[in-house]
Formats: sequence, structure tokens, C-alpha cells
Amino acid sequence: IIIHQQVDLLEAILGTETSSKYEIKNHLGQRVYFAVEENDCFDRNLCSPIRSFTIRIADNVGREVITVNRPLRCNSCWFPCFLQELEVQSPPGTIAGYVVQNWDPFLPKFTIQNESKEDVLKIIGPYATCGCFEDVDFEVKALNEMSTIGKISKYWSGFVNNVFTNTANFGIQVPVDLDVRIKAVMIGACFLIDLMFFENSLDGL
Repeated sequence: IIIHQQVDLLEAILGTETSSKYEIKNHLGQRVYFAVEENDCFDRNLCSPIRSFTIRIADNVGREVITVNRPLRCNSCWFPCFLQELEVQSPPGTIAGYVVQNWDPFLPKFTIQNESKEDVLKIIGPYATCGCFEDVDFEVKALNEMSTIGKISKYWSGFVNNVFTNTANFGIQVPVDLDVRIKAVMIGACFLIDLMFFENSLDGL
């Protein structure tokens, strides 16, 4: 799965944070979904990387198929009791699973949970997420954290794009036979990683 954040000219020129919009494409580069972030101007500009949001994902005929909800929470290791948690619904109104941030003093770590909040997979990021001139990979691992089964990659988009805009390109690689609901949760995890680590343009260098 390829997730391409669209460039917003107002944001690029004025530096004002606007609602994020994404195209979600298959491995052939064909658009299969379109995602739009919903929240208010206060959240976007004052709470930027930790802001609450609802992202609505629709298919090519405009039918909403996935809803991603993120409440306003901390992402600091100094507040381990109130870390990030994201809920994914697919179809809207039916819980598909959750993405839960795990406390770690050095590495970005998340747990993918099913609709019953049972742990399914782990996501572990690198010590440094500022991938200068290279991709940044968050590995998708089994619960024992030993075997890697996939990854979420933030692709290097070029110096000009990374410095002057917040737009990003991501790739999600998971096993073909992974539960379709967990695949939907992985898309939500990608959005969370984008907002937490790459929202500020210089973070993506």
C-alpha cells in the first residue's frame, strides 16, 4: 500500500497548518482510497503533532469505508500513563482494532490490537526518525519482537519537499494473508506515525 500526502499550497506558502489529505494507492500506483482529516483550526495549529483528529477514508465512489479516530493525548516518555491510542473502524461504526503507543525511553514502539483489544502485532521504529537522504523504516514484528513480517516506510521525498512542506509518502508492506481488519488498522498506524514523527517539515530530513 502506498500513501501519498497531497501538497496544500496555502500550507506551503504561509506555513499555516491545514487538514491533511491523502491518496491511498495499490502496488500498481492506482488510487483505491482517498483520506481526509477532520478537526478544527485550534487543534491543527496549537496541538499540531499530538492533535486529535478523525480521518475518513472513502473509496473511489465516495463511500466511507474506514474511520480513524485519535483523541488528544501525550506522546512523551515522561507521561507513560497517557500515551497515544488510536481507534480504527471498518466499516464505520464497527471496531476493527487499535494502535497503542508503548512506553520506551529510546525507541518508538506501538502495539496493534484487534477489536477485543488483544495484542496482534508490534511496530518498532528506529532510534532516530530523521532519515536524511534515506527512507525511515518502522518494522512490523510478531509479538515476541523477534521476527519481522513487514514494515511501514517513510520515503525520502527530496530536500526541497522535505524542508518546505509537510507532505510525505509512505509505504506499508504486510503479508497478503493478514486479516483485512488488521490491514485497516495498519493504515491508521501509518497516519499516527506521520503525525507524531514527520508533521514538522524539518523532522523529515
